[in-house]
Amino acid sequence: MFSILPILLTVPVLVLVAYCDLRFMRIPNVLSILLVVLFVGSSLVFPPNDLLMRVSVAAGVFGLGFVGFCFRLLGGGDVKILAALMLFVPVQNLEVFSFLFSGSLLLGVLTIVGLRRLPQTAGHPWKSLSGSVKFPMGISIALAGILHAVYLIASYSH
Repeated sequence: MFSILPILLTVPVLVLVAYCDLRFMRIPNVLSILLVVLFVGSSLVFPPNDLLMRVSVAAGVFGLGFVGFCFRLLGGGDVKILAALMLFVPVQNLEVFSFLFSGSLLLGVLTIVGLRRLPQTAGHPWKSLSGSVKFPMGISIALAGILHAVYLIASYSH
């Protein structure tokens, strides 16, 4: 039986991910560790045949992300939190999650670029708005994770 509790418990963590990345342009390791611990603690409610595939996908995302990190394309916190989040994505929903993540990236980039152009954000204390050329990808990762949780909850209720 599928339980929505683990998915619901990811939401506050993802909200903190978005806040920390917007405010400090940094995702604390403890948030990634928290998602992994939450996954391990709730692994009994996931279908056993799905567990190995989820871990494999998360490891693949981490490996590809590490390559992106080495080429300075991705931040280390982004790689870790995305890999940890993938533990909560059922393999049959990878396409849905990919779609949500792509849309979240586009929305995130448009929002941050738009906000950075506003005169009020010049010298803003939040690092992501203060004119940095880097993109706080944690907001898009968090949004995709939250939207995916909503999708799973809606699917579960039908």
